[in-house]
Amino acid sequence: LKDILRARQQRIARRFPRALPAAMSLKLQKRLAADIKKCGRNRIWLDPNEANEISMANSRFNVRKLIKDGLIIRKAVKMHSRARCRKNLEAKRKGRHMGVGKRRGTREARMPTKVLWMRRQRVLRRLLRKYRQQKKIDKHLYHYFYRH
Repeated sequence: LKDILRARQQRIARRFPRALPAAMSLKLQKRLAADIKKCGRNRIWLDPNEANEISMANSRFNVRKLIKDGLIIRKAVKMHSRARCRKNLEAKRKGRHMGVGKRRGTREARMPTKVLWMRRQRVLRRLLRKYRQQKKIDKHLYHYFYRH
């Protein structure tokens, strides 16, 4: 029975090889490397093919040597892409996702009537200035229309 179980375990071991033996823990090395490289433990990459050599390193000095040799690497920061956000903003510029159900805030809060009024006045007053310079209207008419 023992032989059968041993044979079965060997078959399983051949089918699913492990990068690290169960007894080998690289927690210390990872912690030291994270401290040396000034980053979190999740950003440290330990070469799985060199697990035996890494497991021998039990001091900061040895871990520094492994970092220099490239067996321990600090991974790059994961990218936080704005591509999706840009795509959504592009759609919103076209007027998508802006229906009644998407609106928070009153009409006045979203686009104050005062702002609309100011824009309208500025456009009209610019036109008045242009007409005054072109002598289409005199200064008295300009003054009257500027106020009313």
